[in-house]
Amino acid sequence: MANRTTKKAPIVRLPPKSNVEIFLAQAAQVSVIVIGIIALVFALATGEYILAPISLGIVIGLMLGPIATRLERHGFPPGLSATAVVLIFIFAACLLALALAAPLNFWIGRLPQIWSDLQAQLAQLRQPLQALNGIREQLRNLTGDDGVSVSVDEGMGFESLATLAPAVIAQILIFFASLYFFVATRHQTRAAILSLFFKRRLRWRVAHIFRDVESLVSRYLISISAINIAEGTAVGIGLFLIGVPSAPLWGALAALANFVPFIGPAVMVLILFAIGLAEFDILGGSLLPVAVYLAINTVEAQFVTPTVIGRTMTLNPLVVLLALVFWIWLWGPLGGFIAIPALLVAYAVVRNIVPGLNWGDDAG
Repeated sequence: MANRTTKKAPIVRLPPKSNVEIFLAQAAQVSVIVIGIIALVFALATGEYILAPISLGIVIGLMLGPIATRLERHGFPPGLSATAVVLIFIFAACLLALALAAPLNFWIGRLPQIWSDLQAQLAQLRQPLQALNGIREQLRNLTGDDGVSVSVDEGMGFESLATLAPAVIAQILIFFASLYFFVATRHQTRAAILSLFFKRRLRWRVAHIFRDVESLVSRYLISISAINIAEGTAVGIGLFLIGVPSAPLWGALAALANFVPFIGPAVMVLILFAIGLAEFDILGGSLLPVAVYLAINTVEAQFVTPTVIGRTMTLNPLVVLLALVFWIWLWGPLGGFIAIPALLVAYAVVRNIVPGLNWGDDAG
């Protein structure tokens, strides 16, 4: 029997890619990523009126999710537990509004007097300001600039309010609808998303992302809320002891401002400095409320928060600052509240995709 020989297909060896081809391929990948990020930012900015209340509802839902879970363990259906969560949030918001309404009305009525007091306290700075005005006049004479006149149409207030009110009401309704349906359908949503992944390894990783997101965001918001309430109470007591009027109001504002790191405390320093200028007779005494607040805030930031939250959730300050700047630029004050939870969500996702990644201060 004759031996049959089979011919093998010739092996074609492609020439190795040049450095230029490798660079172009990598540049194309980077370009696609950059274009995707720009498109995402554009979509977030364009859909602010819808996406911002939805995101806030999801963040509050992650925070109050453990309450719904406890109720469901006692036999409550998901719809009823979600209703209870919404009612708890409304009750807390109304309680806070009622507590702050009277002091705010008092200080709003005192605004003209506060302004006159501020002018009197800052009278000692009049000479440096007059010197600056003299320099400005000389520069204006040299450049021939007569200034720019600005006219304000006072009749636009009511029209702006009438245009803004429906949008605000719509955003509030979107927020409460998002909060309710997120809490009521969180288990079904997770199961539906996991069913889209056929590979067991990928499904396991996505399940861990869901677990980490719920754990990190819920733990952070609950812990920070408790810390901020304690700090606001301490600030209120400290301001009361040094004789600042409406100390509970400033304590509550300090607690709310502390939800936005860096920027919130800076705003509180300016507010307390203005209150100190209006209430104390000398300029040095006006710094006393600021000193009390900064002392309490420093203890909270350096000792209390790292102890309660733990080093594993202490994010790099630069990353936190960049997130705050980005979200405030994108969505305003609401973005400042969403910034840290959004950063924690991104951290949970990236940590499961790239194991060993650390965004914290410590290297361990």
